[in-house]
Amino acid sequence: MGSLLGIMPWNLPFYQVARFAGPNLVLGNTIILKHAPQCPESSAALAELFVDAGFPVGAYVNLYATNEQVAQIIADPRNQGVSVTGSERAGSAVAEIAGRNLKKVVLELGGSDPFILLSTDDMDAAAGAAAGARATNTGQICNAGKRFIVAEGLYDEFVPAFSDKLYATSRSTPLVSVQAAEILADQVAQAVAAGATYTAADAGGVDGAFHPAGILTDVAPDNPVYSQELFGPVAMVFKVGSEEEAVRLANDSPFGLGSYVFTTDPVQAQRVADQLEVGMVFVNGVGVDAPELPFGGIKRSGFGRELGRYGVEEFVNKKLVRVVS
Repeated sequence: MGSLLGIMPWNLPFYQVARFAGPNLVLGNTIILKHAPQCPESSAALAELFVDAGFPVGAYVNLYATNEQVAQIIADPRNQGVSVTGSERAGSAVAEIAGRNLKKVVLELGGSDPFILLSTDDMDAAAGAAAGARATNTGQICNAGKRFIVAEGLYDEFVPAFSDKLYATSRSTPLVSVQAAEILADQVAQAVAAGATYTAADAGGVDGAFHPAGILTDVAPDNPVYSQELFGPVAMVFKVGSEEEAVRLANDSPFGLGSYVFTTDPVQAQRVADQLEVGMVFVNGVGVDAPELPFGGIKRSGFGRELGRYGVEEFVNKKLVRVVS
C-alpha cells in the first residue's frame, strides 16, 4: 500500500515496534515510526537495526514527532494507514483523525483480561501461572491477567497461594514513572473507599516509582475500579459459584483483549472460550502468544490484528482481477 505510520508504546519498546514494522517491511510497505517520548534511545537504535539488517535507507524512518505533527502525517495523502498500540485516549484520538481522512487504522489498546480458574489438579502451578500473568513487566502489559475469577470451591486455597507468589515479585522493578505509580495508588484508594478490601506485600505503600504488589477483593460492580484497567502489579480477585457466573463476570467489561481459562476439563475449556467476548483465549497457559498467532481485541481494546496471517494482511490491497474470455 505504501507508507504507514506506527505509533508505539513504552512498555515493550523493541518488541512492539518489531511486530508492526517487521511484517510490513517484508510486504513492501515502508514505515514512519513515532515512538513513545519515554523511548528516545531505543527508537534511534531500532532505526539503525533496520539499516544494519539490509533494508534500504528510508524504508524505516524514526521521527521524534509531536502530537500535532502526527496529525499532519496521518492527514498527508502519502500516508496510507496507521497502527497504534497504546491507551484508549491515544487510540480514539488517532482513529478520529484517521477517520476524517479515510485512512485504515489498526488499534491495539488497553485490556482488563480475565483469568478464569474453574478447576485444577495443581494449585501451586495455577497460582504461579496467575502471578506470572499479573506481574510480568511489573503488570504493565495490555494483555496481562488483571481480573482473577475463581470457582468458589478453589477460592480459599487460591487466594493465599496467589498472594504468596504475587507478593514475591514486589520491589523487583519500578513502574515506568512516579506518575504511573501514583495513578495506580489513586485507583486502589478509590476502590477501597468504595468498599473493596486491599492487601499488599508492603504496607509502606508507594515509594517513588515503586508500587507494591497487591490484591483487591470484594470489588462490587458499582466500584469505579470494576471497569478500569490497572496498569501495575495489583490484581482484582472474584469468587464465582458457577461456570455461567464466571463467563458473565468475565464479559462484564468495556475491554475485550485477551483472556485465560484454566480447567482440567477440555470440553469445558472449549465451551467457555466460545462464550468469551475477547480477541484471544489462552487455555491452561500464560505467555504463549507467538509471532504466528494473531494478536488483538474487540470493544474498547481496539480492532484489527497484529502478527500471524491476519496481522500481515491488515495493510495490503486484496485486489480482485477477473478475466472473462
